[in-house]
Amino acid sequence: MPNPVPPYPHPSGARPPAIPKQFVPRHVAVVMDGNGRWANARGLPRTEGHRAGEASLLDVVAGAIEIGVEHVSAYAFSTENWSRSPDEVRFLMGFNRDVLRRRRDLMHSWGVRVRWAGRRPRLWRSVIAELEEAERLTKDNTTCTLTMCVNYGGRAEIADAAQAIAREVAAGRLKPERVNEKTFARYLDEPDMPDVDLFLRSSGEQRTSNFLLWQAAYAELVFLDEPWPDVDRRHLWRAVETYARRDRRYGGAVDRPGASPQS
Repeated sequence: MPNPVPPYPHPSGARPPAIPKQFVPRHVAVVMDGNGRWANARGLPRTEGHRAGEASLLDVVAGAIEIGVEHVSAYAFSTENWSRSPDEVRFLMGFNRDVLRRRRDLMHSWGVRVRWAGRRPRLWRSVIAELEEAERLTKDNTTCTLTMCVNYGGRAEIADAAQAIAREVAAGRLKPERVNEKTFARYLDEPDMPDVDLFLRSSGEQRTSNFLLWQAAYAELVFLDEPWPDVDRRHLWRAVETYARRDRRYGGAVDRPGASPQS
């Protein structure tokens, strides 16, 4: 899209902090946790928490654009979520489909490229159709990439990649000794997805829950106490400020004799 419009401002008038571009994470992974607990605490069914979380996702994407994050990956439905009640699974399938239908034009106007990562089996055909239509409509956008992870699991993605590589080896198209990390990454759901820099989870839980395991190997983890429906772009910005203060060494270290443990 040649001339994307800027996202709507936050109602408070808040603006993103001034952080040098080199300290802004390129890729933020988001676990949108706490919808059900947020609803139950208000005497509402769990599904109402999912409805309330839609606005939070939009606002976080808006905030990502404003601060310069290039990739946002949202954990919308995991391979483990099929174990929830049939009513909640049906709601989530229909809800994800309808969110894409309702919001794809807005995302397109912001210059957001929408992509899908996840498995096809078991996923409703109508959900796949909306995901593919959103991908088609926004494929040339460059402001930010929103990857909707629907029927996604990190272990499932790695297992599927291993299967594909095994087929290539069995067919004689790939030598086993040529399989390294770079080769393996080419068989993931989105081979050109950059590694996760900032892994953000809401609602106080402190685990990764099988999300982007390969891509988040060296991610900085930030956990929010607020449930997802109470999260907005200001929470993202604070997480980015935390990220900017972290010392990312990727296994390396600098020898500083005499330095205090806190320095």
